[in-house]
Amino acid sequence: MAHILSFDFGTGGVRAGVYDVDRRQMLGQADAAYATHYPRAGWAEQSPTDWRKALRHAGRAALEKAGRKTVDAVCCATTASTAAVCLRDGTPLSPAILWMDCRADAEARQTASLDHEVMRFCGGSDAVEWLVPKSMWLKSHMPELWSKAEVICEALDYVNFDLTGEWVGSRMNAACKWNYDSQNHRFVPEIYEAFGIPDLLERLPQRIVPVGGIIGTMRSEMATELGLDNLPVVAQGGIDAHIGILGADTVEPGGMLFIGGTSIVQLVQLAQEEDVSGFWGPYPNALTDGRWLVECGQVAAGSMLNWLTDEIFGLDRNGHAAMIADVAATPHRSEGLLALDYMMGNRTPYRDASLRGVLMGLTLGHTRADIYAAAIDSVALGSANILSVLKARGVAVERVMMAGGIVKNAAWLQATVDALGLPVQVAREDNLSLVGTAVAAASAIGVFPDLKTAAKACVAPASELLPNPDRAEWFERTLPLYQEATEQLRPTLHQLARRQMGA
Repeated sequence: MAHILSFDFGTGGVRAGVYDVDRRQMLGQADAAYATHYPRAGWAEQSPTDWRKALRHAGRAALEKAGRKTVDAVCCATTASTAAVCLRDGTPLSPAILWMDCRADAEARQTASLDHEVMRFCGGSDAVEWLVPKSMWLKSHMPELWSKAEVICEALDYVNFDLTGEWVGSRMNAACKWNYDSQNHRFVPEIYEAFGIPDLLERLPQRIVPVGGIIGTMRSEMATELGLDNLPVVAQGGIDAHIGILGADTVEPGGMLFIGGTSIVQLVQLAQEEDVSGFWGPYPNALTDGRWLVECGQVAAGSMLNWLTDEIFGLDRNGHAAMIADVAATPHRSEGLLALDYMMGNRTPYRDASLRGVLMGLTLGHTRADIYAAAIDSVALGSANILSVLKARGVAVERVMMAGGIVKNAAWLQATVDALGLPVQVAREDNLSLVGTAVAAASAIGVFPDLKTAAKACVAPASELLPNPDRAEWFERTLPLYQEATEQLRPTLHQLARRQMGA
């Protein structure tokens, strides 16, 4: 019998789970929260020290719930690119720059000027969220910190170093966020040189291990702190949402994993390289050999809904739940309003960090529930827009597996299914990233011959949810209005963004 200890480091905290590979189920799970700090508009930071504390707390609690003192392997997934700056011994030199931080907007735009064959893998430019533009910003704006930094890495690399004492990068993160040539399995120093950060290469983890590869053995001190009696293998994971592909078994072309949480990520794999302009990728061999991974997504989703209910409406958890129930029962109430969901910019298909949120059509007769419903519809329209552009690019989506926090919000879930206009498989396992990391680890220790076989064997159970025909028709009619409003308001939103960033 094989048992895996999995970790999923999300935006708000880490979840740990102990997965029984033979029984295909989680035996115990536990959470540990950590804080996000917003020191300036557009900035978001976390403490790597908090990740260390949370890992130990959640890991030990999950093992206790599962009644396990030994596991065969450990595997992690984290947000990306959440960039840590530290010494080689793991000492943080500054707060980590969270994935959603958009301070490096100018640097991200600068990457579009480089003509290099490897840049086609990311659609011709880097996103503001990625490690490379953040590194460009750090060197330009914090030169003293840059000069002291011995390691610049992803949160995943930092956590794996904490587990093993080894600095190792994931091929997934390197391919998707570092301008790494995952087709030829090499770094491309001339890209970093062109971006003015030739010395980034020496600060990155040099050993790159594919998802499902073996990093090493857990440190004995870590095993003691987690309450383990053995030293398990530590397998390579990757980006939290992307690893969920393994738990959803959407590894092959035609499948889409849709994870809705703080943000939204929609992920598909292609059989060959194709034009997916407007999206991120296609990345060769990022998850599985011989497949091209495409990233789609929305920066603000559940975070926008929580901001609206918590900060603006002043509702507690029960109040938010009541709001969801109200809107789920009366979804048509927002149909005279139109909102744009760009609270932290747009990830795809506009790839524009300087777009901002909008709410139009308000009257004195509108209520908080109407506004909340309009916010939900804006997120759903953003999702529909992504599928619309994918279709225009020739990417067929035949099966959608949906998971994440969206599953717990009935109003948001149904609105999204209506907006997509497709039957959707809703995962009954509430964290596909935990299942996905277990799949990767099971493949690493030889329980299955490869990731594809492991994913098919361990796919999470799901239930089908159908679109409401009336609401689906409304979303179809409203999507062109959403697209038009984006284009018409873009210059104004850019001006406001520049003022917010002090430009």
